[in-house]
Amino acid sequence: MKNILRLLTSLFAVFSFAFFGTVTPTFAQSVTSNVHKLVSHHVCTTIVSGQAHCNAILVDKNSKGVTPFASSPGGLNPADLQSAYNLPSSSLGSGQTVAIVDAYDDPNAESDLAVYRAQFGLPECSTANGCFSKVDQRGGTNYPAGNTGWSEEISLDLDMVSAVCPLCNILLVEGDSASFANLGTAVNTAVSLGATTVSNSYGGGESFLSFLYASYYNHPGVIITASTGDSGYGVEVPAGYNTVVGVGGTSLHASSNDPRGWIESAWSGAGSGCTSYESKPTWQSDPDCSHRTIADVSAVADPATGVSVYDTYGVAGWLVFGGTSVSSPIIASVYALAGNASSLNAAESLYNDPGDLNDVTSGSNGNCNGSYLCTAGNGYDGPTGLGTPNGIGAF
Repeated sequence: MKNILRLLTSLFAVFSFAFFGTVTPTFAQSVTSNVHKLVSHHVCTTIVSGQAHCNAILVDKNSKGVTPFASSPGGLNPADLQSAYNLPSSSLGSGQTVAIVDAYDDPNAESDLAVYRAQFGLPECSTANGCFSKVDQRGGTNYPAGNTGWSEEISLDLDMVSAVCPLCNILLVEGDSASFANLGTAVNTAVSLGATTVSNSYGGGESFLSFLYASYYNHPGVIITASTGDSGYGVEVPAGYNTVVGVGGTSLHASSNDPRGWIESAWSGAGSGCTSYESKPTWQSDPDCSHRTIADVSAVADPATGVSVYDTYGVAGWLVFGGTSVSSPIIASVYALAGNASSLNAAESLYNDPGDLNDVTSGSNGNCNGSYLCTAGNGYDGPTGLGTPNGIGAF
């Protein structure tokens, strides 16, 4: 079966390149927003079929004077995220393991994580005390080649788990490459090593062969989260699989005029939509999509309201990141705080308790004739799903 999978994947990659060229946009491109005076870029490069790109966006400059490689943090910090989402981070999460699956190696992952946690007064998480572990996609220590863009993604993911669930154990599983076959193998390894939740901050365009990778993301009793993407309205996998919690993105601003202390709107870059090939889960009932709809839930992703990250592999210092690469590990960590993953069925619990989420009712990520599939509104919508965490009740 594995040989057949490889053959079909190779044939499809050749077919796609021959007829369509590269099947996704260039993710190393710079992005400039006059509204936010923001200059940023995707840190992962162009891909072809059968491969994934990470969904991390690095802020190069914004209206607050934030620039990369700073000597001190410049984005949202753990206290901000815990406040915005009403999280009991200081008391829950012990005994839970959040796995981060990414491609390639970040040789500085553990040492950079230590700097982030020390900066914000979080407890140590190291190999020495058993909190942190890093393995290759087979569960060993034959790590893949290093990659600057993916190492930034790794640092982002590890820091977001630390921010939301500082008492959780963290397992980093590094795929040999960004192929879905290798990343999927890494997911299987994370589950076999006891992960409670598994975060995947990457994706690729849905196709008629996406089913080839679906089984990697089907693990009853383990919550699998995945980013919905950073290119606006449109579907990515693995977020589109109905066994996965698809995580969209928001813009998050502190507000002294709001009782919550924060306001959120749909981020224009968050992926969403109606899948073409995935069956609709029994727990989804939105009217304009007969197949699986994404997103299910969301969290901050807008680079203009980005988060602090520390990384030194190929760069040096404090960075600010956005993208749905931020929101996926946040949501995986909220599930870990709740500690109920073994009794849950993918995203179903969210649909049972939407009142325990912050409903996001404004913003859009594209043109779909005003449909909820790309426009936020009361109740369920594509860019933000059912909303953002308000404590752990929905999880």
